[in-house]
Amino acid sequence: MDALRRFRTTFRARADDIDELDHVNNAVWVDWAQEASMAHWFAAARGCDRDRYVAMVLKHEIEYRGNIRVGEDVTALTWVEGPPRGARYTRCVEFVHADGRRLVIAISQWALIDRSSGRPVRVPFEVAAPFLRDDSMREVVE
Repeated sequence: MDALRRFRTTFRARADDIDELDHVNNAVWVDWAQEASMAHWFAAARGCDRDRYVAMVLKHEIEYRGNIRVGEDVTALTWVEGPPRGARYTRCVEFVHADGRRLVIAISQWALIDRSSGRPVRVPFEVAAPFLRDDSMREVVE
């Protein structure tokens, strides 16, 4: 996958992110998953689509396998898994430690919302295309 279909960004744990167990609080991982997802949208979506639509989270499923402490970095890898179904699509985010361990895995359901109406809208192929593996998925989206 090219860099826009599988997006990566890095987060550093700050003192405010740390909980009573001396590692990143679970709620922070949820925030980071959403931040990585939105950064991917802004990096890969066409300008006209960013102006017309907004994405909204419907559901998060998160598996916590490890953690980091204050000052440590983690890389978030995110991608859209498969074609959208109507207004919905599935996004994955994996947080990977510098040693290669997958620390947190998030699978989220998102919906595409038309900014002008505030309502969900079927994801057009042209909006989905920058996030899909290849153009052969066109018939699945349309």
